[in-house]
Parts: sequence; C-alpha cells; structure tokens
Amino acid sequence: MFSRRVPHELSPNRIARARAEIPPRFDLTASNPTECGIEYPAGLLDALADPDGLHYRPRPCGLQSARDAVAREYSRHAVTVDPDRILLTASTSEAYAFLFKLLADPGDAILVPTPSYPLFEHLARVEGIEALPYQLDGETGWRPDAHAIAEAPDRTRAIVLVHPNNPTGSFVHPDDALGLSELAARRRWAIIADEVFLDYPLDGGAGAGRSFADNRSALTFTLGGLSKSAGLPQLKLAWVVISGPEGAATAALERLEFVADTFLSVGTPVQLALPSLLRDGAVVREAILARCRHNLEALRRATADVPAVSVPPIGGGWSATLRIPAVVGEEELILELLREDGVAVHPGYFFDFPREGTLVLSLLPDPGTFAEGARRVLRRIVAHLGA
Repeated sequence: MFSRRVPHELSPNRIARARAEIPPRFDLTASNPTECGIEYPAGLLDALADPDGLHYRPRPCGLQSARDAVAREYSRHAVTVDPDRILLTASTSEAYAFLFKLLADPGDAILVPTPSYPLFEHLARVEGIEALPYQLDGETGWRPDAHAIAEAPDRTRAIVLVHPNNPTGSFVHPDDALGLSELAARRRWAIIADEVFLDYPLDGGAGAGRSFADNRSALTFTLGGLSKSAGLPQLKLAWVVISGPEGAATAALERLEFVADTFLSVGTPVQLALPSLLRDGAVVREAILARCRHNLEALRRATADVPAVSVPPIGGGWSATLRIPAVVGEEELILELLREDGVAVHPGYFFDFPREGTLVLSLLPDPGTFAEGARRVLRRIVAHLGA
C-alpha cells in the first residue's frame, strides 16, 4: 500500500523509548533556541502584523523586499549577492527537496558528508534518490578525501558541503573548496553549500567566515535561513542563493522557479517581516553565539582534569563533541545517563562517527543546566574508568 520512499519500520529505538519513559532533567541535546532561555527582544515579531499580509501576492521566488533583505545579509561576509538570484523556501529541508527535484532523477545520487547530521538520507529517500556518503577525516581536521570523491559514480549529480559541519564544527578548508569546485565543474555536478551555522564561529579555523554564495566556477546553491541566523525556527523561512557560470545559474533559477511555483509554500507575513526580523534578530544571534562560547569553555574546563576525555576543536555551530574512552558502548552509556543521571546526550553513531567513543552535546542549554549535565556525564565516565 505504501511506497518504498517511507521506511517500513518506524518504531522508536531504545534511546527514544528511554527518553519517553523518563524525560531528562538535563537535556544536552536541546536544539530549539526558543526553549533554551535565550532572551528575545520585545516586539521582535511585531512586523508579522503588517496589514499588507492580508493580501496574497504569490511570487515563486519570493517577494522582492524579502530577497533584497537576504542579499544585504551577505555583506556581513563580504559577498555581493544579486537579489534576483535568490529563491525563498519554507525551510532548508524544503530547499534540499527542491534542489534534489531540480538536479536528480529517480535512481541518481547526491554526495553527502559523514559524519554529519542524519537528515540527508531521509531527504534523499523521499525524493527517490540515493545519498552516497563521503568520509570526512578527523585526523586532518575533518577534511574530505578529494581522490575518493573523484571516484563517485556517473549517476552522481551534486555534492553537499556543510559549512560549518554539524556536529564536527569543521569549516570547508579554502583549498578543498577550490578543489571540489573544480571537480564539480569537470564532472558537471552542482554544489549545495549548507551555511546555516556560518554565523556561529567558535574556534574558527581555515574557511571560517567565508561564504560559497559568490562561487562562480561551478553551479552552486548556498543555503541559509531564519531558523539559525535569527534563532527563529518557528517562522519557517529559508533561502537559496544561486551562483556559478552565467548560463547554468540562469537555467537553474528558471527551473527552481517552476518547482517553487508548484508549492508556493512561503507565507506572505513572514516575507514582509523579513527585513526587520533580520535586522532586529541580530541581537538573538549574538546571544546564541555568546551562550555557545560560554558553554564550550565550561565544558573544556570541566574535562581538563579528567583522564582520556577531550573536547576536539569546534570551528563553529551549536554542538560540541566529547571524545571518551570506549570502556562502555555508546548506547549503553547513553541509557545509563538517562536512567541513572537524568542527562540526555547524543551518541556519536547517531551522526555516523567512524568509531566508538564520541558523545555529541548541544551548546544551547542554559549555563546551569549545561554545567550540571556535563558534570554528571563526566562523573559517569570516571566511574567506568575506575571500574
């Protein structure tokens, strides 16, 4: 009765069942900034009440005023973007879906990084295409193996670059950006550059602060959105910047407009409000960045005297990774932390880290929750080390 695009087995795993049975007191997986005690300015959403929102003006690419506002945002990264090369979507997930429709036929493939957030496989599956993983090497600062990528099959249509990656925090190194752009041009691939966390540099590193939005050597689609840039996931607005060789970029935009016109999913009020949301939401972005930096420093202080536990460099984003001795399986440790300590963290295998011994913690929770949760995690690890 149902298509193979939807998994046959949808029952929750052991960790999800445990969380449902015993909700954690210290949730270090929280990724919703609106639920983490971040202060939002009074009146931030007032622009949603613009009376013009009572009029429906369907524009497949989005209202001109909203696209102008997005273009201005890129000046913070020293990039000049043509508003007419911007397309608005309801979310970055929808942007991926539109791009997969544009670039790939059923059975084609898209290259996606690993480790990374476990979303691409689901998005590809519901579009009837395959997500082929390419490995990021932790020993080289999570850089890709260009030679292995070059061996991708002929049915490959695009490569996804997450800049910075979630959860490794690694930015795409400028040398890799150049090499992959040249490879994409030779192979007639598109580049999909996911930059939703670009505004959140932590340790920084090569590539930090640089955007793919002005890439001209290969057809490139650069993604961003309100969810991260202003901490407003509930408003459902994201964008795609199209760049690359003139002919290819123009043809891509025309076809994307056709796809978007089929759905017309972006609401008028949020588009009208976008200029003020981006302007006034800057203080939210600053508060989130300060929170993430504070919690990352607290985590490093807490681990300084714990043997064999370390926090690798985190270029940017909202997450930190914790390297621990593989004295107990990740899943068993996660379940112990939930049941015995009231703490929720992610296991590394959730993100396809190549080996046991990685935990992933959100840096968004309020400092008190984060500090106590981290203390309990380390206490549990020390107990295993002494066993």
